[in-house]
This record gives sequence, C-alpha cells and structure tokens, in this order.
Amino acid sequence: MIKAHDITVVRGRRRLLDRVNLALQPGRFTVVIGPNGAGKSTLLKVLSGELVPEDGKVTYQDRPISSLTALALAAERAVLPQSTALSFPFTALEVVRMGAIASGSLEPGQASRQALARVGLGGFEARSYNALSGGEQQRVQLARVLAQMPDPLAGGRPRAIFLDEPTASLDIGHQISVLELARDFARQGGAVLAILHDLNLAAEFADHLAVLHQGRLVAEGPVRDTLTDDVVSSVYGISGAVGRVPGHGVPFVLPQARLGV
Repeated sequence: MIKAHDITVVRGRRRLLDRVNLALQPGRFTVVIGPNGAGKSTLLKVLSGELVPEDGKVTYQDRPISSLTALALAAERAVLPQSTALSFPFTALEVVRMGAIASGSLEPGQASRQALARVGLGGFEARSYNALSGGEQQRVQLARVLAQMPDPLAGGRPRAIFLDEPTASLDIGHQISVLELARDFARQGGAVLAILHDLNLAAEFADHLAVLHQGRLVAEGPVRDTLTDDVVSSVYGISGAVGRVPGHGVPFVLPQARLGV
C-alpha cells in the first residue's frame, strides 16, 4: 500500500535516515521503536509526505507521493504529530472540523462531535484548545485524525493513519484506549504506523515491529521475532531486559537498574 524505497535523509553531515525500506500494509498495525535520535519521526514525515528525502522514494498504491496533490494526499492518510501549537483561539470542535472538512464530510459538525466522543471528549466541543491539558490536546488531535479518516476504506481502497508518539502526555488508561482505536482501524482494513517509546505497549499492540537505530532499519518483523534481548541490548544498551509471558511467548521488557558505583 505505502512503501518507502531506499529512503535517505541528510542534514548537515548527519544521515538521519540511511537507505530505509519499509512497507505499510492494509490490516496491519506497524509500530516503529528506537532510541532518541534514531530517525523515527523523520521516517514518519517522509512516509506522510511532509518531508522530501535526499534519495529514495515513497509510493502510495504504486504511485509516487510526489504525484499526489495536497487534497489527494489528505484523502489517503491522516497524521497525528508529536505536538501541535495553535496561535489562534480555536475551540476543540473547530480543530476537529479541520479533519472532517479535509475528508470532504457533508456534515462536518456532526462528524467532529462523533470523533470527539470516540476519544472520550464528548462535551468538550466549546472548550478552548489552548486551555486544555496536554493529554486533552493530544486526544483532540486524535479526534481530528479520526474525523479525517472516519472509515479505513474508501471505495474499497485502504487508507492510513500516522501517529507520532500518540501516547505522550496520556495516563495509562487513555494510552490503552488510544492504541485500541488505532488497532481497530487496522483490523477494519486500514494501515497504521505509530511511533512508541514504551516497548511493552509496542509488544502488546504491534502486528509488525520496525526497529530504527542511528538512521538504519536494524530489525523488523513480528513482535515475537523482533523484540529480543539481542535487539534491545544492541539498540538501547540494556542487557537481560526481555522476558516472555509464560504460556504465551509474548515478549515484555523489564530493565534492571544498575546498582552501586
């Protein structure tokens, strides 16, 4: 569906991404993990069309992303950035309406209210976005994404959502609910790419795990095969942190503090 072909991004003398290949498939929840500075957000920006790479290309349904207009791209994917600062005093409803209008909704007000309700913010329509807490703002932005992509399929064609650290600023209950919404989108035939720092949440929700380190894709595949002690040790510098849930084989990460000097 969406493919990155040998993507390279250079800033100054540093390669933020080095010949990265990654495919997002319909019905699959892909999670990208890696330490700070690994290139995760850069990859998301390239895949979503926000950033043009120095080398390589991105295709949507075998079409180069460069051939898509902004309107056509908005019909293919929606993006939740790490953070969003607004200079104007928009209400929560007005922010979400931006997504509904981008989707071509005939009833953007109703679509926006439904999206706010899906993220647990029914009744927040008239509240000032800038007066909300960080977690509430994050959920309003997710509602905007859902209003833009109310259905994972459009005319039988799968669509995608990109989530850059969607659980930041959220308590554990809302982290789970947000990722469940993303997983449902994938299960209904859409493609999802999310960047997560919590490896246990990644293990719980990902169908496909991609591990970035120093701009390179060093491992990818099913969680059980990818989230291993060797990978965590080489990427994060922590040994002996990965265990397996008895009877299931699902990995979990429990790093141990270094004691003594």
